[in-house]
Amino acid sequence: MTLLKVNNLSKKYAEKYAIKDISFEIEQGEFFTLIGPSGAGKTTLLRLIDLLEPPTSGQIEYNGWSLQTLPKKKIVHARREMGFVFQNPVVFSSTVKANVAYGLNFRKLSTDEIDERVQSALDMVGLRGFEERKALTLSGGEIQRVALARTLATEPNLLLLDEATADLDPTNVALIEKVLKKFNKEKEVTIVMATHNFFQAKRLGDSVGFLMEGEMIEIGTTDQIFNNPSDKRTEAFISGEMIY
Repeated sequence: MTLLKVNNLSKKYAEKYAIKDISFEIEQGEFFTLIGPSGAGKTTLLRLIDLLEPPTSGQIEYNGWSLQTLPKKKIVHARREMGFVFQNPVVFSSTVKANVAYGLNFRKLSTDEIDERVQSALDMVGLRGFEERKALTLSGGEIQRVALARTLATEPNLLLLDEATADLDPTNVALIEKVLKKFNKEKEVTIVMATHNFFQAKRLGDSVGFLMEGEMIEIGTTDQIFNNPSDKRTEAFISGEMIY
């Protein structure tokens, strides 16, 4: 089943397009990775999907809904089915538990259900026992895991990640990748992950999209993109011949 459909999507700032005329589809339960040089439009694309800003033109369909024409109440519902983990997450000057519970407090859940979800999310990211620690005292890798737990606790149907492991040490990268793979396979959560790390895209992705200068150059299975790309620009970028 197609969960996400992007149709002729463009975003223009002043006189320059950040992304231009992009179209693709993602199936329910798919792990889709976005690769491309810095400034290619990966972050912009994720922000448009998450409705953090409107497109200049084009349409995004989520679970059969056209997000550009939904009434406000249904937009809120759609966004609550999405989660976004940023490269540089924000945590509040409160406990780890309070940070992870933050999004749940808006969902009219019981105290017991909130506690259960918080504990489950902390277990997933290896932070059980950190509940009463101040989030701002944690290491960078631990803070990113708190941010991931906060998103996972909302049980998203679509998880968006923007270079979420870019500045982390190998131990934290491996732990987060393990969590993402488990969440994707066991919960059938659809994941769209922007990453500059080719090896990470190979390890995690069912499929890959290559963005360059705001255009989706090529989309294919992970094996096809990395071993037999059809576009010369994809081949040059992956081989390191294209230098930015």
